[in-house]
Amino acid sequence: MANRSPTVELAMQLITQPSVTPTDAGCQAIMIARLKSRGFKIENLRFDDVHNFWAVHGDSGPIFCFAGHTDVVPTGPLENWSHPPFTPTIVDGQLYGRGAADMKGSLAAMVVAAEQFVTDLPDHKGRLAFLITSDEEGIAVNGTVKVVDWLQQQEITPQWCLVGEPSSSSQTGDTIKNGRRGSLGCRLTIKGKQGHVAYPHLAANPIHSGIPALNELTREIWDQGNDSFPATSFQISNINGGSGATNVIPGTVEVLFNFRFSTELTEGQLRDRTEAILDKYPIEYEAEWNLSGQPFLTVKGDLVEAAITSIAKVTGLESELSTAGGTSDGRFIAPMGTEVVELGPINESIHRVDENVSIADLDVLTAIYQDILQQLLS
Repeated sequence: MANRSPTVELAMQLITQPSVTPTDAGCQAIMIARLKSRGFKIENLRFDDVHNFWAVHGDSGPIFCFAGHTDVVPTGPLENWSHPPFTPTIVDGQLYGRGAADMKGSLAAMVVAAEQFVTDLPDHKGRLAFLITSDEEGIAVNGTVKVVDWLQQQEITPQWCLVGEPSSSSQTGDTIKNGRRGSLGCRLTIKGKQGHVAYPHLAANPIHSGIPALNELTREIWDQGNDSFPATSFQISNINGGSGATNVIPGTVEVLFNFRFSTELTEGQLRDRTEAILDKYPIEYEAEWNLSGQPFLTVKGDLVEAAITSIAKVTGLESELSTAGGTSDGRFIAPMGTEVVELGPINESIHRVDENVSIADLDVLTAIYQDILQQLLS
């Protein structure tokens, strides 16, 4: 126990709480108690069954905000884990447990960095804040997006925001996410006419009629990307049709697909181009679209430069800026005009059985976070 740092101890305490999305399971109460003891003012923001909070230290000036989530993905079969997922276990310098990397380790590093910063500099410049939710790994409708609405109603806009997502590839700090692609999904229903497979002339098979259109969608080059984003990606994730019987031609087929798109295209352009391709074929269809996030990019400025400088100072690494990967809650924060980066531990084990993080890396992350605060708020 004596050899464990404050960050590792707090990470273990948070992992113990079985906060499977959207349940918080007491994680936020642990964080709030520690922040309150350092003079943070707390706003508990509950929307439906989701716990969120906004905490702030300081009364005026630009706001630096740590953002993150206490919820974790389900564990899957417990027998597949080498160690119980909510019993934090250290083996060979690695901390095992659900949420160790995504993102209770980052939350612990944020809290400890903030504690040390306000203790050393209680009258710091500006304001230091936390935006924490328990609805990031799920449907994400009552979490950060609702807190952002509340912030805007209060006329509060963070100037800088660091999201503690596990951004690193092989060494903590080697990658900073300074943007994300947009995500546009579609539930496409292609209609036909059900019938017996022995009498195809009396039916209309929507799978057969839909395949040429789907094939063209998969072959379409949507854009070439740009210096900050890879080319837009179209992926079919599910095709479902039929009654389960081998002798029945289905009446409909449902196709789920998703675009991860760059700033080269808008949501509207993607919809229009998709439906233009579908309209070329003799099919009847309905398209139900769902935009879960717009692309965003934080160009080099105070926050990006502070992150790069702090990582180099603490680790000696030259960080790479990246917009790769899935979506994060940064997509809700960036539209406020806030500079947003994601910076956290190695992401190799996230959402997997035996999720783990290096305990040494948690202390490295704490030092990076604290140095960023010193650059921006001192």
